[in-house]
Amino acid sequence: MPTAPALVPLFLCVLGSVGGVYKQWIPDTNFENATNWDKGSVPCGSDQAVFPAQGKVAVYVGLVHTLAGLSLPVDGEFVLAPGAGFSIRVGQDPGCGAGGTTQFKDVESLKWFDPDLWSAASSVDDFQKGSYLFFVHEESVPCQYDDVLFRDASSFRVDVSGNTNTVPVKSVKVLGQRFDSNSEFSQYLTSSLGKLQFHGSSSIKVEGSSCTDVTGCECGNSANHERICANVACSQQLDCKKPLRPVGHCCDVCGTIMDIQFSGSFNLDSYRQRLQHLFLALPKYKSVQLAASKVSKTQKMLGIIPYQSTHEIQVVLLDQNTGSEAGMLSEALARDILKDVHDQGAHLGIESADFRASSGATGSDVSGLGDGDVAGIVLGVLALVVFSVLLVVAYRKELGGPIDHGFDNPMFEKPHALPEISGLYGAESLNGITLTHSGVHFVNPVDTTETESF
Repeated sequence: MPTAPALVPLFLCVLGSVGGVYKQWIPDTNFENATNWDKGSVPCGSDQAVFPAQGKVAVYVGLVHTLAGLSLPVDGEFVLAPGAGFSIRVGQDPGCGAGGTTQFKDVESLKWFDPDLWSAASSVDDFQKGSYLFFVHEESVPCQYDDVLFRDASSFRVDVSGNTNTVPVKSVKVLGQRFDSNSEFSQYLTSSLGKLQFHGSSSIKVEGSSCTDVTGCECGNSANHERICANVACSQQLDCKKPLRPVGHCCDVCGTIMDIQFSGSFNLDSYRQRLQHLFLALPKYKSVQLAASKVSKTQKMLGIIPYQSTHEIQVVLLDQNTGSEAGMLSEALARDILKDVHDQGAHLGIESADFRASSGATGSDVSGLGDGDVAGIVLGVLALVVFSVLLVVAYRKELGGPIDHGFDNPMFEKPHALPEISGLYGAESLNGITLTHSGVHFVNPVDTTETESF
């Protein structure tokens, strides 16, 4: 099967709608695709073309093919382009060699939630140009506001099994036909061709809606995170000092992660364009991959107790450097972006930003805070300190107070209540027992080990 196209160094981030991009399925079940055949070549006039007997597949045929024989599956379909077809030849084809049996590969294992089987771009034309977008693993698979493309003049088979009953997307385009409503696409799924192309425990739901929040929308694939990561092979050895794991990613990486807090005036698409034009267009940063998206993070009080979930803009920066230089270029870019936040953050709707790099370095900047914001922060910090103190006091009162001895012993715990008896509180002992102000000291006549209780 085809592999994912290589990411070009420069990523164009001008998106057609807020928060949505185009995701295109890479594999196909085309007869003319040599990678679909076990011998790595398309069957010719001396060959027997064999499809798995129990396989379910719809094969796109774009040309006329002459074969020595053709074995078809029990449940399958040929999608013929105009003028395409088959003819059977008797005898050897001089241009085909000795001939033999060529098997069509099994396609049952190709999964919707495999990030390597999708490519992403900001427009349909960018797929032709090779201008692909980089995303974390969760967002490499179609998100809820994405347009899904299956190439024209192509067929496929994909397992859509997920952790939910439906997999929402904005639209689906199959064989040149675009589906913007779920009613139309549901009818297609019930057709014989639709059943051969889409299978599994879940079904695609075309919602036809775009993200209307200018600050960005979440991808919506977090429920299938483990399923997505099951299809990803992570590198076992990284060269950086402190590998990082971005939200929505399956693997640790060498690079830099930026977390941006924003206001209602922030525009994610505009900010992506800004990063592209101001930084990624520079020759020194041409090898850096950048992914910017809205993610949900759980805030923790005292770094331990989760108390609320908030949204942030996560910017992931990865470079191609290895060895001791791994992640250093992305860290330099993060510092430049942080300077831009310091200078222009208030105008961009950015309230604060920080980064952490795989070198162990960190950085932060707060922008756009007025007197009221500062006062609010101060009061918030004071409230947190007071709460922490009360929590510690309550804890110590509950668990750290004086030990309860049960009851007072007037004989041994209050020596002033006893009469002054010579030797009673001295070092003298009576029958192996010595009474002192601090407690009782006794000698076990059986065991020579001395024990003292307090």
